[in-house]
Amino acid sequence: TQNKEIKMIKDFKANNKDTGLVVLWIKLKRAGYTRTIQGLYHVMQRLGIYKKTPSKKKKYEPVEWITGTYPGEKVQVDVKYVPKICMSSELQEKGERYYQYTGIDEYTRIRYTWFTNEHSTYMSSEFVKRMVKYFKEQYDIKIKTIQTDNGFEFTNRLSWQAFLKNKKTMFEKTLEELGIEYKIIKPHTPKQNGRVERSHRKDQERFYYKKVFWSLEDLSNRGKTWRIEYNNFPMRPLGWLSPNEFLKKYKSQVESI
Repeated sequence: TQNKEIKMIKDFKANNKDTGLVVLWIKLKRAGYTRTIQGLYHVMQRLGIYKKTPSKKKKYEPVEWITGTYPGEKVQVDVKYVPKICMSSELQEKGERYYQYTGIDEYTRIRYTWFTNEHSTYMSSEFVKRMVKYFKEQYDIKIKTIQTDNGFEFTNRLSWQAFLKNKKTMFEKTLEELGIEYKIIKPHTPKQNGRVERSHRKDQERFYYKKVFWSLEDLSNRGKTWRIEYNNFPMRPLGWLSPNEFLKKYKSQVESI
């Protein structure tokens, strides 16, 4: 009944005050809610518990570097600074800094994350070895190409020192050893690595928001839980399937050919 639906929405909203519309809708759906996200939006506006006006749909422009046609064809990689405000006062007093390495498969949106206390070409090399193993063992995905920005943790291409420009980093040598193609985006064009950039915004909104971490181990453990949640969370670009469900659908279609 309508009264039951309204009570359900109000209860979920009361228990998820800082939750956005999409996340709230997914949680309601998992509890048996049947309306579309647009339907939920209109009901919440009518009840006066959701005031935000939907943002205008941006005009989509197809761009070559963000296309993907099969799992593993291209993985976008980037590093995110863990927000200082999320670190305990003890860690801040010690001057500790933590970093989140992220790799996201362009086609399925499946992500792998790894947390460290430094970002360097050595750590980038360690990350890529762990990521390749994760994609292969968890999903049977072989990575063909990895794409990054021009950060010195990845490449020396923009070095002001002439002798370093053409010197391969440990990260680049590791990619060669693994037989993975390497693509570098144009300088100052983060949109070319748009999928990993957008996923980092989701981290900010849904993982880091209002959290405090007490150690690198604490961050890593909670980060693993968030990675599982992320890979199982429905997304609009995937037709409201999760990355894991989208991969499963792809594999079943390939097997039926």
